[in-house]
Amino acid sequence: MKTLLENQVVPTGRDPWNKGKLVGQKPPLKLQEVWAIRIRLQLQNRTRDLALFNLAIDSKLRSCDLVRIRVADVVHTSRVLSRATVMQRKTGSPVRFELTEQTRDAVHAWITAKGLAAGDYLFPSRLRQSPHISTRQYARMVNAWVSEIGLDPVAYGTHSLRRTKPTLIYQRTKNLRAVQLLLGHTKLESTVRYLGVEVEDALEMAEQTEV
Repeated sequence: MKTLLENQVVPTGRDPWNKGKLVGQKPPLKLQEVWAIRIRLQLQNRTRDLALFNLAIDSKLRSCDLVRIRVADVVHTSRVLSRATVMQRKTGSPVRFELTEQTRDAVHAWITAKGLAAGDYLFPSRLRQSPHISTRQYARMVNAWVSEIGLDPVAYGTHSLRRTKPTLIYQRTKNLRAVQLLLGHTKLESTVRYLGVEVEDALEMAEQTEV
């Protein structure tokens, strides 16, 4: 027979990892929100932040891949490429992405201002123990960006930037296969779940149906 002590729940002293946090997928940014952040960074001459933000939107990379980009990944003979390829750490497969003109300009301005060489990380850390910014630091930067335009930083995160362009592309084209390739997903089902398109499409049809 168990004693009273054995039946008691002993507290661990640790809070649940999700205490005070919103659990679930982070929403993508809307087009006007992308431009609100971009213009603010431009006006404040935050060269590194602008290059990182634009590249995050265009590349659609996970944060672990984004922070490890080297100059040589996006630059060839001093020219920022219009298309680049990065090997994904999670899947081990390459993914290609486009760099728009505004992203190329921002990346070039950052490389020039920092004096980066081909072998350098594109976003080096200011801490000696880390060669590039950490995913945690990147997440803090995203929180600051969304906060500055009046969004709740708890509701948004680095995945919001990864999801932004694919969501906009899907909304315009309804082409899931194209979005799957852009995200580097091996299964179409992963893209469906990632975008939440079934739910969004159902809601859209419901809104357009009068009873």
